[in-house]
Amino acid sequence: MSVLSAKNLSVGYDRSPVLENINFTIEAGDYFCIVGENGSGKTTLMKTILGLQSPVSGKVEFGEGVEKASIGYLPQQSDVQRDFPATVYEIVLSGCQNGLGRRFFYSKVQKEMALANIERMGILALKNRCYRELSGGQQQRVLLARALCATQKVLLLDEPVAGLDPQVTEEMYQLIEDLNKQGHTIIMISHDIENVKRYATKIFNVTEVA
Repeated sequence: MSVLSAKNLSVGYDRSPVLENINFTIEAGDYFCIVGENGSGKTTLMKTILGLQSPVSGKVEFGEGVEKASIGYLPQQSDVQRDFPATVYEIVLSGCQNGLGRRFFYSKVQKEMALANIERMGILALKNRCYRELSGGQQQRVLLARALCATQKVLLLDEPVAGLDPQVTEEMYQLIEDLNKQGHTIIMISHDIENVKRYATKIFNVTEVA
């Protein structure tokens, strides 16, 4: 079953495309990697898929039962975001925001989900720690737990191992592979082509359409 597809899609800014004529289909259960050098348009493509910016032309179509609001997103972090003064639990729980509806407070089910995903990422002992005190690898686990609170289906990960040392990078790849085996569709941006080849079921190289 198709999760999403790009059809004659061009992406860019101010109607000026950086990538043109993109066509692909992502099926449920895929580990789909978008690869290319830094500055090649990968993040622009990801933001267009998420609806954070409009396409220059063409379209992104979502499969039955898949909505932009129900996709878990792990973005690249800025220095300001890495220094965010909130607890691990507060950040992970914020992944449930799309499920609040008209309520002002998180439900018991949402709070339990946040704790379950914190435990799933192996960081339960850190739940009351301040986010900005954590290592880079720990912060990425927090953000992955947050993304899991938003979805049971699709995860979009933008350079999830950027800046991590080799051991932590391998641990993060293993976590992502485990999530894929558990039924999550993975859409990941990376410039780490050699490692991507070890894990991905499909690879889309933006330099081949640029």
